[in-house]
Amino acid sequence: MKTIVIILFVVIISLLVFYFIFIGNPDKYEPEIVKLNEPIKLIGIEVQTDDKSIYKDAGRISKRFNEIKSRNPVPDLKQPWARLYVSKDYNAEARTFKYIVGDVVTQIDSIPEGLNYYEVPASVYAVFTIKPKSKLAWGITMGRMKRYIFTKWLPVSGYEASGIIDDFELHDERSLGKIPQIDLYVALKEAGE
Repeated sequence: MKTIVIILFVVIISLLVFYFIFIGNPDKYEPEIVKLNEPIKLIGIEVQTDDKSIYKDAGRISKRFNEIKSRNPVPDLKQPWARLYVSKDYNAEARTFKYIVGDVVTQIDSIPEGLNYYEVPASVYAVFTIKPKSKLAWGITMGRMKRYIFTKWLPVSGYEASGIIDDFELHDERSLGKIPQIDLYVALKEAGE
């Protein structure tokens, strides 16, 4: 019995250490409110997913997108490089949504085989900069930040979710560094509109 208690204690301490070193608390602050005047053009792919499967599906769809791109390069890439991960059409009852991975392009002259064209609409967005303490904690940190935004920040912000798109993650050169960071854009409208 004493051995079990010691093992349990070590496991709990290890989990706490992992949490504080790699995950920490999400940054809870007021985001920057920006207006995108032009839609963002993407070439990418999508998957239907849900709240439980998104962590696995995000990795799978990214890998699939990169495999397709290696055979059929995306033309007219925006420079500097930018990739978006878009969540849209959230069904609160079923907890399902579409998840799109795509590279930002400057124009649409051709769409490589196996990929599709998407647009992120011009709109008002709240921009939250997310800085996980480790790449290992990327998904957990993102999930916690989204939960904070939609359950705590949005209800008291004076805004509502716009309904035109849920949110998108902007990955650029900052997301590739030793201390990664990305911007999470949440589509907004004035409360009561």
